[in-house]
Amino acid sequence: MTASSADGRASGARTIALFVVNGLAATGVHYATLLLLLEVARVPSAGLANGLASIVGITASYLGNRLVVFPSTASAKATLLRFLTLYAALAVFYAGFLAMWSDRLGLPYGWGFILSTGIAAAMSYLGNRYFVFAGPANAPGTQA
Repeated sequence: MTASSADGRASGARTIALFVVNGLAATGVHYATLLLLLEVARVPSAGLANGLASIVGITASYLGNRLVVFPSTASAKATLLRFLTLYAALAVFYAGFLAMWSDRLGLPYGWGFILSTGIAAAMSYLGNRYFVFAGPANAPGTQA
């Protein structure tokens, strides 16, 4: 094992740890907003409330990822556009998942939130690392 490969693994582990911490913080913001919308504002649909709450969580996630987890030399405009594309898809996933889970199947929204968050976390890490903050040369469909 070379020093550079050990450094690469340490750097990768640090990135994953930062991603997890940022994700937990953003998820806390997301879930707190969901509770506020359902329990205080009395939004009648868990799917709608979760769709709105995901926007708040997504904002927290972008700021943490851009500033701490995946510092990038790409322009903020470029990363924001790619981030919004990825997270628009995740927001649709979240809203659709909870609409089906709670509104259609009548299951508790808390468990649906946990399950959908786990699935979205994996999609988010891969999307952020290899699409959003990788830079234009590393985006899918381009050659370095």
